[in-house]
This record gives sequence, structure tokens and C-alpha cells, in this order.
Amino acid sequence: MAHKRIRSMASRLGASLAFAASLGLTAAVHAADRQDPGVIQAHAEQFLKKQTAGLPGKVTIQVAAPSAALPACSALDAFQPTGSRRMGKTTIGVRCLAPSRWTVYLAAQIRVIGSYVVTREPLPANHVLSAADLTLREGDLGSLPADVVTNADGLTGYRTVSGVAAGAPLRNALLRAPLAVQQGQTTRLVLNGPGFSIQSEGQALANAGRGDRVRVKTSSGEVVSGVAQDGQQVVVTF
Repeated sequence: MAHKRIRSMASRLGASLAFAASLGLTAAVHAADRQDPGVIQAHAEQFLKKQTAGLPGKVTIQVAAPSAALPACSALDAFQPTGSRRMGKTTIGVRCLAPSRWTVYLAAQIRVIGSYVVTREPLPANHVLSAADLTLREGDLGSLPADVVTNADGLTGYRTVSGVAAGAPLRNALLRAPLAVQQGQTTRLVLNGPGFSIQSEGQALANAGRGDRVRVKTSSGEVVSGVAQDGQQVVVTF
């Protein structure tokens, strides 16, 4: 009788061990079918390191791991969605190309510690900048407006569009390029077209900074539009 009880207990124990083994095998197979979230995260970080290699300053990157379980992938491809910022809080996409297809979007933080230009004193609107007006400050460029100025070289002669507070980051949107062409002045016209380039003279009908479009009245009375260049010159391309 005792032998029968022992054999029964051994049989039940064997069945339990077999069931546990089958559960372990099922879990292992299930895990093998899922993509390691750390691999997705590392792939996104590596992509952002390449994208930010040319940025000024010291770059640090943090990417959140995906929260959802995804099928295993043998070909990952990272990308930045249209409109995503190069610095600060941004989004990075990772898609699977094979064997299945899926796309996941991860939150990322790109910090760039570098120098940017600030004003020494309050500046009024239409103020002509000089080197004495500006200084450099260090901080996280990703937390500043995307058009913050990081290099003070070449800003002399630019005008402020509006008033700027002391210590404020200088932005390109707050600046107007020095006048390259002045209204009413004799203007040299450079007329470029397929196989020809002709120089002439005219009269500028408005003030314009370098790179702005401006209309010029030619000596014959015709009005043409071109791009202002330094030295009271306008280039017209046909």
C-alpha cells in the first residue's frame, strides 16, 4: 500500500514538473518572438548621435524605451519625423523593415551645452549693433528658441527689429540685415540668363538688406525684381 502511495506521489510530481517545463518553454518562445526594447532604444540613440555630430557644444542624448511589446525585428531603421526639433525635447521614430513591419515613436531629450549671444544692455528698436552691445553666455541651446544666434561674428551693422531686453538671447528673427541697397540710389543691375550676363544701371524703389528681393527701375523705365547684394547691387535672374 505504501508503495502505491509513493508511486502515485511520484507520478503527480512528474506531471507537475512536466507542466512547469512546458510553461517555461512557452515563455521562452514567447520572449524570443518579442523585440528587446533596449535594442530599439540603443538604435535610436545611435541615430541621434550621428544627426547631432555637427552641433556646437557638448551633446547629451536621452531616449525613452518603448512601453509596448513589439514583434522581433532583424532590420531596424531610425528616423526623425517631419517637423521634429534637432535640440531639446523631440521625437525619434524607429521602424521595423523585416520580417514584420511596425513603427514606434520614442520621446527624446537632446541637450547641447554651448555658447549663445546675449545683449549687454537694453536695446531699442532699429538699433544698429556693434561689438560692444553683445556678449556670450553658456547654456543648453536646446532650451532656447531654434533661431538663437550662437556666433557674434558678422553681426556688426545689423539692426534690431524690436526692443531687446538686457541679457536676452539674440534671435535671428529679431535682426534685420544691414542695408545693401537704398531707395532712390543709383543701383548696379546684373542681368543673368542662359548663356549671358549683362550689367546695367537703374534706381532702387525700396530699401533692401542683403538677400532681400527688391524692385529696380531701369533707365528705359521698365521695372524688374532681383536679389539685393552688397554695394548697391541687384542680381536679376531670367
